[in-house]
Amino acid sequence: MGQDRQEQPLRGGVHERTGFSATARATRTPPRHSLITTVLRLRWPTALALSVAAGSLAALLLPTAVARAVDRALSGGGTAGTGPLAAVVGLLTAAEAAAQYAGPRATAETTARLRAALVRHTMAGGPHPVRRPATGDLIARLTAGAAEAGLAGQAMVYAVAQLAMAAGAVVALGLLAPLLAAAFVVTAPAGWLLLRRQLRRTVRRGTGYQSAQADVAARLLDALAGSRTIAAAGTVEQEIERVLRPVPELSRHGRALWDSQRRVAWSTGLLAPVTQIAVLAVAGHQMSAGALSTGELIAALGYTALGLGGFGAAQSLLDLARARAGQARVSEILGSPRAPEGQRGLPPGPGRVEIREVTVRRSGRAVLDRLNLVLPAGNCIALVGSSGSGRSVLAAVAGGLLIPEEGLVLLDGVPVDEIRPVELRTAVSCAFADPALTGATVLDAIRAAAQPVPAVEARQAARAAQADLFVRRLPAGYDTPLADVPLSGGQRQRLGLARALARECRLLILDDATSSLDTATEARVLHAMDLSHGDRTRLIVTHRTSTAARADAVAWLDEGRIRALAPHRELWRMPAYRRIFTGTGDPAESEGTEG
Repeated sequence: MGQDRQEQPLRGGVHERTGFSATARATRTPPRHSLITTVLRLRWPTALALSVAAGSLAALLLPTAVARAVDRALSGGGTAGTGPLAAVVGLLTAAEAAAQYAGPRATAETTARLRAALVRHTMAGGPHPVRRPATGDLIARLTAGAAEAGLAGQAMVYAVAQLAMAAGAVVALGLLAPLLAAAFVVTAPAGWLLLRRQLRRTVRRGTGYQSAQADVAARLLDALAGSRTIAAAGTVEQEIERVLRPVPELSRHGRALWDSQRRVAWSTGLLAPVTQIAVLAVAGHQMSAGALSTGELIAALGYTALGLGGFGAAQSLLDLARARAGQARVSEILGSPRAPEGQRGLPPGPGRVEIREVTVRRSGRAVLDRLNLVLPAGNCIALVGSSGSGRSVLAAVAGGLLIPEEGLVLLDGVPVDEIRPVELRTAVSCAFADPALTGATVLDAIRAAAQPVPAVEARQAARAAQADLFVRRLPAGYDTPLADVPLSGGQRQRLGLARALARECRLLILDDATSSLDTATEARVLHAMDLSHGDRTRLIVTHRTSTAARADAVAWLDEGRIRALAPHRELWRMPAYRRIFTGTGDPAESEGTEG
């Protein structure tokens, strides 16, 4: 019966996708930011760049100012040259102070923006993304990766400034005497060749270090999530060994990073005095020949120091290399495709859902394989299937929480991926097996929505979800801080159900949302739901025969397709259908699992 429905052609054809619908793409426009917003967003990087530029200019002017002050003093001019010298020193001091303040602020704000973008991009992917790194890997990118990437702006500004000062210093030496610039250029390039090689190693090792760091974090989070199971099995030592397995690789990359910095430090430290001696020897010869004055000799030494300061760009360039490694890991997430937000309004409708030729893949395997299903308006459909059959994935597709790779999902004739998010989330209400409760108080957790429901309706929904009794026993009732409430699995589910029932939706999806309730409580919840939402379309993912029997029809999911769509009593005649329930233990024959 169900198979016949599965193979019937559907009007309107099939909506093939490689990502998102063509209509949706055509109606999207990139966000535009005003000039004022852009300037405000870049105020600290801009302040850093301006202050470093001012400091670099002052540093280049300083040797000349010192030279003129010295020459005037030696020629009997007194303190006439100290005024310009004081002005240059004042500018240099002010610029350095501004840079010291603006640098950390620029790095902190850049890091914060990257982290916010990562969180938004990840959360926008929904609870069932097609591809997403492990949680530990995401956390490592959010913390270490974003922090490293945040260094890019500051490192770039300082590297450019130091290299520009070095180039300016060489030009200034050439203006004093061409032989001085020649002496500097002969010895300095060797340091830059070594630095370039070490920068390449730093980028490679930095990426490896952050990847190994993320691997450790992912393993640790997995172990913490299953800590009770690990303790019960007595496998703590094995888990510790598993979590720490990437540490040798982490250590290897870390040592390589420090080795790169060590090599740069000692090589530039060795080349600096060689360059200084060469320039000083040439300057002494020029002075003895009368080509340089005493002040110009001092200026030559100052410009040599500034030129050697270009080697100070080594640390900035190393920071920039680390930042590039962090940016690469952050960009992997931010560059992943994300479903564009819908722009269409949702017209009034009874809540009819059509799922046409939908395919969803996981790790190369089709979890849903060209699946067709229609949820008639106002009907209650139970979705059953063996463990791992993709019931939650299908529920997410039906509710617009997951955009399939191929196929089309319509809510009252409108593709769900083209509906404006606020309207879609108002029209579709969901409850899950392990709901995440948010808000300051218990009442806030029930009211939580894009458009919070009134408190009166939230309390009514709590009564329907059989949560009102235990909530009123709390110290402050519905106003009890959520963080102070030790909730059992069943209590969390009832609050999650109350949140879903409180909304005026046209489609209600319960994804194993009563699995922790005993059968008597579940029956009361479903009865109350029939009274309050009996005219709404309902899709209930379940593994209980009692719940399947209450539904108007059962959608039997098997090997990525709907094997049958029929009332429970008809399907019960099939041994394969009965094994779905008896193979996992029929909860209808037990007292439930509520704590």
